[in-house]
Amino acid sequence: MIDLSIIIVNYNTKEFLKRCLASILSSIEGKIKYEIIVVDNASTDGSPSEISRLRASFADLRFAEGSGKAREASKAEQDYGGQANFKYILNKENLGFSKANNQGIKIVQKNRYVLFLNPDTVVQKNTIEKMIEFMDSNKDAGAATCKLVMLNGKIDDASHRGFPTPWRAFSHFTGLSRIFPKSRKFGGYNLGWKDLNKTHEIDALAGAFMLVRRIAGEQVRWWDEDYFFYGEDIDFCYMLKQLGWKIYYVPDVFVTHYKGISGGIKSISKQISTASEETKKIATKWRFKAMRIFYNKHYKQRYPWFITQLVNVGISVKERLL
Repeated sequence: MIDLSIIIVNYNTKEFLKRCLASILSSIEGKIKYEIIVVDNASTDGSPSEISRLRASFADLRFAEGSGKAREASKAEQDYGGQANFKYILNKENLGFSKANNQGIKIVQKNRYVLFLNPDTVVQKNTIEKMIEFMDSNKDAGAATCKLVMLNGKIDDASHRGFPTPWRAFSHFTGLSRIFPKSRKFGGYNLGWKDLNKTHEIDALAGAFMLVRRIAGEQVRWWDEDYFFYGEDIDFCYMLKQLGWKIYYVPDVFVTHYKGISGGIKSISKQISTASEETKKIATKWRFKAMRIFYNKHYKQRYPWFITQLVNVGISVKERLL
C-alpha cells in the first residue's frame, strides 16, 4: 500500500502543469510513498504531447500511460509490474472535473489518501507531508486543506467556506458578507469570524487542494458527475459531513494558487488565463447550473416552495447580470 495518490485534472494549462509537477517533486522528500495521475480533458494547447515528454523532465518518475479510458491506463500500469508512479489518461473530449477525477480514482494503487490538486498550484516544501501527518493525527478528518495563497497574497476564500444555505447565498451575492465579513449572521459563506491563522473545522474546501481519506471518499462514492465545472467540491464536502466526517482547514502550510486559469472567469487571473472565449462562456454557464444542482439535491426538500422560487429567481438574476 502507498500513502498517497495525487490526481490532477488538466485542461489547457500546460505550463502551469509543468510547474505544479516540479513543485510536487521538490516538496516531497521521500518520506511518503506516492503516485501522480494526470487526467487531460482533451487539451488543445499541446498538453498531451507535453505530458508524454515528461520522462525527460522528471527522470525520478517511472511512467505508465493510457488513452481515453481508465481500463487502458490500468493495463499500462500492469505492463510496468504495478510499479509505475506516474500515470496519465488523455481523454478525447472534455469530460468535466468530476468525471475526470473519477477516471483517476479508477486507476489508483491501494492507498491511504487521495490528494485532488489543480494544475495551477505550486506546492510549497513539506506541505504534503505535513498535511498527511495532520490526517494521521486526526482520525475524524474525512478531508482537509491547507492555506491557499493567491497571486495578490490573499487567501483563496473558496478554501474556507460554509455551506451555501439560501440565507448565506443571499448575504454573499448582495454584498452583505463583504460589509460585515466577521458577522456570524452575514458572513457565514466564508466563515469570516474564524481565525485564518489557526487550524479549525470548516464546512467546505476547494478542489484546488483537497486531501481526502480514501475510506471517506469511498463512502461518498467520490465525485458526483452531474457537475461539470464548479460546485462539485462543495457537494463532495456536504456528503462527507452528512456521514459524520469532519473537514479541516490547516494554515500551518500553504500552496500558491493561480486560481481560475482554465476557466478564465476569475478576476484575479484574467490576465494570465489560458481560457478561450468559448471556454469562458461554458464556465459561466456551469457556475450557475452548479448552484441549481446543489440546491435541488440538498436543500429543495428542506425549504418551503416559496424559498425555492426565490432561490431560482436569485440565481437567474445573477446570471443575467454577468
